[in-house]
Amino acid sequence: MKNDQNIHTAYNSRIINGIALGFSLAFLLAAPVAALYTGEWGQVFYDWYLILISPCPLVTDYFALGGLASTLLNAGACGLASFLFMILLKGESRANTMAGYFLVVAHCFYGLNFLNMWPSFFATLLYLKVRKLDYKKNLHICMFATSFGPFISELLFRYTQGGYTLGEVHLTAAGIVLTALFSLMLGFLIPAVLPGAHAWHKGYTLYNGGLACGLLGFFLFNFFYRTMGFHSHGHVTRDNPIYARFNYSYGEFANLFFIAVFLVCLAAGWALNNRSFKGFSHLIKDTGYSSDFADKYGMPLCLINIACHGTLFLLYLNLSIHFTEGAGYTGPTMGIMLAALTFTAMGQHPRNVWPIIFGYQLLSVVVHCVCFVNAVDIPWSLSTQGYITSVAFALGLCPIVGRYGIRAGIAAGFMCAAICSSTSALHGGLILYNGGFTTGITVLILLPVLEHYIPNVREEMKEQTINMQDMLTVIGNISGGKKE
Repeated sequence: MKNDQNIHTAYNSRIINGIALGFSLAFLLAAPVAALYTGEWGQVFYDWYLILISPCPLVTDYFALGGLASTLLNAGACGLASFLFMILLKGESRANTMAGYFLVVAHCFYGLNFLNMWPSFFATLLYLKVRKLDYKKNLHICMFATSFGPFISELLFRYTQGGYTLGEVHLTAAGIVLTALFSLMLGFLIPAVLPGAHAWHKGYTLYNGGLACGLLGFFLFNFFYRTMGFHSHGHVTRDNPIYARFNYSYGEFANLFFIAVFLVCLAAGWALNNRSFKGFSHLIKDTGYSSDFADKYGMPLCLINIACHGTLFLLYLNLSIHFTEGAGYTGPTMGIMLAALTFTAMGQHPRNVWPIIFGYQLLSVVVHCVCFVNAVDIPWSLSTQGYITSVAFALGLCPIVGRYGIRAGIAAGFMCAAICSSTSALHGGLILYNGGFTTGITVLILLPVLEHYIPNVREEMKEQTINMQDMLTVIGNISGGKKE
């Protein structure tokens, strides 16, 4: 039995590694195609250099700062580096490893790059070495730590200099030392706060790292800026004629890219699942609460889920952009398309995410009605960048739908949309997981209300916990040679 489980885990690991390699190669292959498409061919590496050396608080659009081709190159390089760690470290890749990978490549379109990802990544590896923990089992924590990428760039290129000019690098000894010490601190703090965050939200948001890193970032931003009296600088901008010319046609490129990727995922999942979709109906009935789809259903069905879930969210993006006036296919928009895939092997599927999306639409309708009655301008739309970015992370609230029902999921989406535009100010935009931070705050507000008025779910969870403890006791007795 144990041997069968090991074979199952190893098989899943190979597919997860294959997904990471496939997406990384897709970005790298798309980069030269994008260079030809936009005419960036002769300046791709210089544009990537601009991305690497520039401060990048939320939301820094790498399409505008560098370009389409250089951003894809950035995502491909960061993704391939993550893949190398996945295959070189001893052990098996798991669903949380895949989640970490998707969060890395998603933010490579707005805020994370091949330079600012490494200080916090290696600092967390150092923590694992000091504590003598398994590198591979905790690789996802190293990937989650990269959410502080904008903070790293800020401290390295702007904090001690007092300002920044695009394309000019003036490193100081104080900035380098401060960045190194800050990274070391992160490496030892992030693993400590992650378990505590899970205790707060009780598993009802999949973005556990978002709440943990958001609260830590809230403290660090206020310490480094408000307490110390430093001025918080804004975005670095660039007059990029390529971006101005091709901004709205990026949607064509993005749609072709993602449709091709999802078709490959669907075909691969179908083939690996004995050329069938058998079992997928069971996966989409799962609550998504504390659920490891890879372990329960196998990675072939998770590949199918990636394709179906991704296609649903791509459709939502296109409808929002087509019918409302907003951001279009910017770097962040393409990035959150990848972020929406983060937990497709750990809880998300089409059936438990649509109520959350509907909650965003419901808030939009309410705002439109109130503005119409009061004869004032509508302040935002479903395709405003902050809202179109936030909804991808709001899908992490899907366990609420699975455990408490559709109405609770709609309420969660409604509340998340109502606060999504305000949370980044708490950490100065220097934490990439702002969407996960927002979902965490939503759960902290909503969950006590749900537990108060719908106590049956809480009692059911208590019974399951008791049963699990009984089962573990029996297993322990058996392993210890006792007979029941």
